[in-house]
Amino acid sequence: MVRGRPGAQLRGTAERALTSVGTGSTAARPQDDTSAQWHGTPQEAPRPERQEVSRLWHITLSVSGAEAPLQDVRRALEQLAHDHPFLLTSRYANDHAEIRYWEEARDLHDAAAVALRLWGEHRSTAKLPPWEIVGLEVIDRETYHQRISEGYGPPPASPVGVHPY
Repeated sequence: MVRGRPGAQLRGTAERALTSVGTGSTAARPQDDTSAQWHGTPQEAPRPERQEVSRLWHITLSVSGAEAPLQDVRRALEQLAHDHPFLLTSRYANDHAEIRYWEEARDLHDAAAVALRLWGEHRSTAKLPPWEIVGLEVIDRETYHQRISEGYGPPPASPVGVHPY
C-alpha cells in the first residue's frame, strides 16, 4: 500500500516510494509451473521475499504562524485527530501548536517524510490554520522510552487529546 497521493513522489526520491511495511514475516513467491522441474531435474526452491520490518517512531511536529481564533484552532486540531486516528495529543495557542503521535514506518526517512506532509495534506479537510512547520522531532520507540525512564525528553503523551498550552 503506497502512502500519499498516487503517482506523486518526493523530490530526490525517485527510487524510493513510501509504503506500508509488513510485520517481519516472509512470504514465498508463487511458483509457476515451469520452475518446479526442468527436464526432470528439480529446481532450487524459490527464496522467500524479504519483507522489511516496520518500526514505531514518535513524532513531534511543531507549527506556527499568524494568530487565529483559539476555538478555530481547537476545532481544526480535533478534526485532524479524527482524520488521523493515531494522533496522541495536541497542544495549541492562537499562533502555534504541537502535535505528537506514533508513526509506523520502515525507517526514519519515511517517518519524517510522512510527518512533514501531515499538516499540508490535512490543511483543507481539517481547516487547519495556514501555519508553517517550524520543528520536527522523530525518534524511535526505544529512544523515546529511554528518555522517559531517565527523566528527560518529551513527557508521556497524556492526557490524550487536544489541549491548550
